[in-house]
Amino acid sequence: MTTLVLENPKSNIIDIQGDTWSERAMSASKLQKIQFEKGSSQYSNLELARNRAAFTRWKTIENLDKYLIEFESNFIKAGGKVIWAQDITDALEAVLEILKKSGAKEIIKSKTNTASEMGLNAFLENEGFQFSETDTGDFIVHAADESGSHMVLPALHKSTKEIASLLHDKLGLPADAEAQGIVRFIRDHLRDTFQTADVGITGCNFLIADPGAVVILENEGNAQLTAAMPKIHIVLAGIDKMLPALSDLDVFLPLLSTYGTGQTLATYNNIISGPKQAEDRDGPEELYIILLDNGRTDVLAHDQQRQALSCIKCGACQTVCPIYHTAGVSDFPSPIAAVTLPLQQVEMQHLSHASTLCGSCKDVCPVKIDIPRLLLQNRKLFVDKGLVNRTEKWFYYAWKKAMLKREIMSWTGISARKHILDSLFKSKDGLRKMPIHSKEIPFNEWYREKMNYK
Repeated sequence: MTTLVLENPKSNIIDIQGDTWSERAMSASKLQKIQFEKGSSQYSNLELARNRAAFTRWKTIENLDKYLIEFESNFIKAGGKVIWAQDITDALEAVLEILKKSGAKEIIKSKTNTASEMGLNAFLENEGFQFSETDTGDFIVHAADESGSHMVLPALHKSTKEIASLLHDKLGLPADAEAQGIVRFIRDHLRDTFQTADVGITGCNFLIADPGAVVILENEGNAQLTAAMPKIHIVLAGIDKMLPALSDLDVFLPLLSTYGTGQTLATYNNIISGPKQAEDRDGPEELYIILLDNGRTDVLAHDQQRQALSCIKCGACQTVCPIYHTAGVSDFPSPIAAVTLPLQQVEMQHLSHASTLCGSCKDVCPVKIDIPRLLLQNRKLFVDKGLVNRTEKWFYYAWKKAMLKREIMSWTGISARKHILDSLFKSKDGLRKMPIHSKEIPFNEWYREKMNYK
């Protein structure tokens, strides 16, 4: 197991405050901006770094088949084992086969959005396996039997008091514990688990085609222990995680940290290029990677929307999204998922409509994905395919007819004023009233008369 760990002990971690969901979401957004200013100060030309990253990811996605084959070849040469999963069922069956073959009794997991996509936790529980979440946020939401609410900060929806109360009831944590005490308690609770686990399951941030390596960024050290301590390490990765070469990390490691948490560099940056070798002191005896498609090639088939696969999962778009601040969602809760998921699963097409198209997500994307434009492309695609409901089709048909005929538009405007706006602004105390409209002729008639239009 060849592992390179770059440590950054002075890194800054975002501290979220607030007792309600809305307060914490807004706090995360504000702190993201503050932390981003600190992290981005390391760049003399941030736009150049973003352009380089966007081009590299575009080149990779456009040639994904080539880089996947190169990655597989190099990964196998280093002693790893590659499993291709067409869908979630294939991926779960592959995990189950490895666990049964190894006779695993104790499993540990680090943070992985791919596992959430697969529904791995519920699957392991149904199959009778015991496992422990080692990421602090995932540990909390698992204890609460809930789904994560943020791509990077899965327990954002819970306040410190709620977390302390939860862990008090479940594990005996003092009910008045503060944030540092909670983290210390979870760390102590998991320490022995790392040493006794048979299998470790992690995700990854990047796959490197040359030399066939897996890259994991983290701030707690739990992913490193999950990868190195058990005899078997399973990596779950979407096929879109690819980068061409190790040299590309000089752009992507600081960029992901800057946009994700506002750090100049994540605390631990792990590069794993194979299982334990004879000269290694630690590491897994077997290293598996499960490469999951699950509809990503369907996204790749669209000339415009395939840009969404360039996402590096920093979570910045989700943090600034006004829809997320207001409603909050779990399982793939991000604007970028509103582009990809409807193309992967038709029943998720409503996500492409759950957006204000304000453009905040585009502004903060480190690889310059034009998310609002891609959402509009999705909407057009669904209309072209006839996937919208009949009521919506008739509504827009009538609206188009009205907008193309001046008389109808004027009539509907007057009707809306009389029957809708006036009623909305009425109050029994007479405090809200619509201003009285002019008794003169309508503007369009005045304009036609003024300009001598017939």
